[in-house]
Amino acid sequence: MTNLPLRRIAKLGAVARAAVAISGLVLVAGCARPLPTAGVNDPFEAGNRATHAFNLGLDRAVLKPVSQAIGGTGRGPVASGLKHFVDNLDTPRDVVNDLLQLRIGAAAHNTLRFVVNTTVGLGGLFDPATAAGVPAKPTDFGETLYVWGVDEGHYLELPVFGPSTARDAAGKVVDFALNPLSPRIKAPQSYGMSAAKVGDVVAARARHSETIDSVLYGSADSYAQSRLLYLQNRRYQLGQQAPDAAAIDPYEDPYGK
Repeated sequence: MTNLPLRRIAKLGAVARAAVAISGLVLVAGCARPLPTAGVNDPFEAGNRATHAFNLGLDRAVLKPVSQAIGGTGRGPVASGLKHFVDNLDTPRDVVNDLLQLRIGAAAHNTLRFVVNTTVGLGGLFDPATAAGVPAKPTDFGETLYVWGVDEGHYLELPVFGPSTARDAAGKVVDFALNPLSPRIKAPQSYGMSAAKVGDVVAARARHSETIDSVLYGSADSYAQSRLLYLQNRRYQLGQQAPDAAAIDPYEDPYGK
């Protein structure tokens, strides 16, 4: 039998090494989580405050008045349909993250939820899965990085997206490309998806207007308040803090998509 060329052998060896490395990450996932984070790590506060001022101006000039004009209470049938539809579109991404976290049960749960809501729920406009006892179990690549042992890193405020951390900011970038549905949906359907997400943002701003306004416009220091609420809420989501430490993240719905 003819020997493989040396280049091909080397390439196979590189692939094998990569597979072993990935397998090693998977095997330690779940047991390499970082220790619970306490306090605030904000070495770039000056720049973050400048971004916060931009986000505040964007909310004051665009998002708040638009949500007041067309968003209503954010709880009507149209707003609910938009939220269900957008959440359903993101469910395959949740499944991928569940698998990366070795949460096979959660992956099966979210897969069943997606199938039920896409079929019985008319493409995700309705949420019969929750009524059938299959509630949403959202996750993201920021949580995947946490499960893999990546530390929270320093605090960041991102333009438009709002409060984050170094770990979660990296997770947002990956999540944009992680949904297996994204490359399969072409124009003009993709334009409809984008419009639905924008509509959901407007409805969410209206739905949480009282809380958001109290944080952004009723606080002595809206930057410090939104930073504290985000970190408490995110750490609670990851199981790092007790339930009584959890707080509503004012950016979670408006800027989290």
